[in-house]
Amino acid sequence: MMKFSILIANYNNGKFFLDCYQSILAQAYKNWEVVILDDASTDDSVQIIKNIIKEDSRFRFFENTKNEGVGFSKGKLIDLAQGEICGYLDPDDAILPNALQASIDIFQKKKDVVLTYSRLMKCDENLRPIKEFKSAMQVPNGDMNFFNCPIQIAPFVGFKKEIYLQCEKMNINLRIAEDQDLYFKMYEKGKVMFINQTDYLYRAHSGGISQNDNKQKSYDYFAQAIFAAMIRRKLIKING
Repeated sequence: MMKFSILIANYNNGKFFLDCYQSILAQAYKNWEVVILDDASTDDSVQIIKNIIKEDSRFRFFENTKNEGVGFSKGKLIDLAQGEICGYLDPDDAILPNALQASIDIFQKKKDVVLTYSRLMKCDENLRPIKEFKSAMQVPNGDMNFFNCPIQIAPFVGFKKEIYLQCEKMNINLRIAEDQDLYFKMYEKGKVMFINQTDYLYRAHSGGISQNDNKQKSYDYFAQAIFAAMIRRKLIKING
C-alpha cells in the first residue's frame, strides 16, 4: 500500500493552517504522512502549527535555521519524505477528501505515470469558493515543446519520489515557479495524467507569494524554469 507524503513549506502562514490540517484528516485515503518545514517564520506560525498537530506521529515538523526560500524548502521536503508518492499542499490552502485516493488509484493502475494533477478552486480569504480553474485538462505526453503555458498542470499534484530522484534537484534559486520547474523535470521522465475533479482549495489573500505585487516576478521565474528545461531538452528555440 503506497504511502502519500503531503509536503508543506510554511512561511508566516500558521494563522491559516487549521483549515489545511482538518482537510488532511478528512482524507478518504489513510496511508499518508505530513512533512512540514518552516522557513524561519517571523510570526507565531511555529507555535500555532505545533499546537495543532500536537503529538500526532503522522506529522513531522522541521525548521530551517534561516530563511532559505521556497525552492530550497520544497527540495528539502522531498528529501525528508518517506512516502513513494509526494504532493505539495500550501499551509494556507486545503484539499478535498478524495484528493489522495484519486492520485494513488492512478499510480497503482498505471506504472508509466510519474505525475498526476487535478483541478483547483480559487477561494477567498475565508476559503469560500470563488471560481473553478476550468482550463485544467489532459496535456499531450512526450512533447518536448510542452511548457505548461497556458497553465494546465496545476494542484493538486502527486508525483513519484523515485522518479524525482533521477532528475536534477529542485532549483533552490527559484522563489516562485519552483512548482513549474518540478513539473517540467517530471514530464521529461514519463507520463503525466489529469484527474478530472476539483481537489485543491487555493486561498487568495494579500500574503500569497505569487499573487498581487509578485505577478511580474512570477513571470520572470517561470521564464527561468522554461529556459532551464530548454537546455535539458536541447532546444534552440520555442514558438519560432
